[in-house]
Amino acid sequence: QVRLVESGGGLVQAGGSLRLSCAASGGTFSSYWMGWFRQAPGKEREFVAGINWTGSRTHYAVSLKGRFTMSRDNAENTVYLQMNSLKPEDTAVYYCAGRARPTAYEPTTVSEYDYWGQGTQVTVSS
Repeated sequence: QVRLVESGGGLVQAGGSLRLSCAASGGTFSSYWMGWFRQAPGKEREFVAGINWTGSRTHYAVSLKGRFTMSRDNAENTVYLQMNSLKPEDTAVYYCAGRARPTAYEPTTVSEYDYWGQGTQVTVSS
């Protein structure tokens, strides 16, 4: 059973930074495409960033590119999301996701991922 556990969320002032972590266990992490999503109150879960198996390819939501950086450490079975220049509109629960099925393209929707963490709250105050 694959398990994903996020950490690193919290309260930060606008303009600040946070680094989220997602530790994976129970599966072949190094073969998974990994992603980060977020969900604000009353809104649908939205794609934030994704990274391929080796970490050589990343992709981001257009509105976030330049402020957020996703990376992975396969030796530690962990993915990271570095978030800089945070804004109040970044406030949401952030979820880590994993895709075990092979893909030739970059998955960006909820249905394209197979495993999910429980989420970590990020709150940005103005």
